[in-house]
Amino acid sequence: MNDSSPVINLGEAASRFLASLEPEESKNCQAEVHRFVQWYSRVKSMAGLAAPEVANYAERLSLSDIDYDRKLEQIKAFLVYAKKEGWIKINLATHLKAKKAKNKKAPVSRKNVQQKIAMTGEGYAELEAELENLRSKRIVVIDEVRQAAADKDFRENAPLDAARERHGHIEGRIRELEEAVKLANVIDEQRNMNFKVSIGDNVKLEDLESGEELTYKIVSRREVDPSRGKISDVSPVGKAVLGGRQGDTVEVNIPAGKLSYKIRQIER
Repeated sequence: MNDSSPVINLGEAASRFLASLEPEESKNCQAEVHRFVQWYSRVKSMAGLAAPEVANYAERLSLSDIDYDRKLEQIKAFLVYAKKEGWIKINLATHLKAKKAKNKKAPVSRKNVQQKIAMTGEGYAELEAELENLRSKRIVVIDEVRQAAADKDFRENAPLDAARERHGHIEGRIRELEEAVKLANVIDEQRNMNFKVSIGDNVKLEDLESGEELTYKIVSRREVDPSRGKISDVSPVGKAVLGGRQGDTVEVNIPAGKLSYKIRQIER
């Protein structure tokens, strides 16, 4: 990049990159490209994007995501384009390296590694409601894109950029929700023969040091809502009480040491 190279932020760069692609390819890329841009801020200068920042981006993607490789390639293409346009000095795409699965004995189809996600009936209903709502919004946003695209001056068409970005977010979230609904395993919250703590249960705990009583609902990772007392089965407290019985004492590991709780009540 030389002194005459334009100063451009991530948001502008993303819009120009997507506009340079064929319509179908642009549609497929926009959700992940916009997600990448939002991760660092739309107004961040492309020239200020550092290699370590890019290298860390792969860490936020999950290997269990069936689109993991495709998403990385889309961001790499964006960074290669930015280098070609002179917005960055080096090809940052070389720093975006895929993570390697640990203890991987043989190549496995990503479809085969998908696992069912235990979920409460309430959480599943909320997913379906959000999905239906977004599908309705999709129709409106597509129409907004069409109307904005009627202005042929794509260089300074802010309404078109905004509509495309909104459409990309909605499409990305719809795909996530559709995948979650497909993998959901709705648990039977009426089971009573086994009084061990499991997903969907409300658990009342007593802090054995302070005497404080706490009540949580154990839910899947997709249903977590601390403001409503919903904690994940993989959170420190969730992991500690999962499988426990009323009257059991459990220990929760925290950075400062350990907390001890007694399971006072389990409600289904």
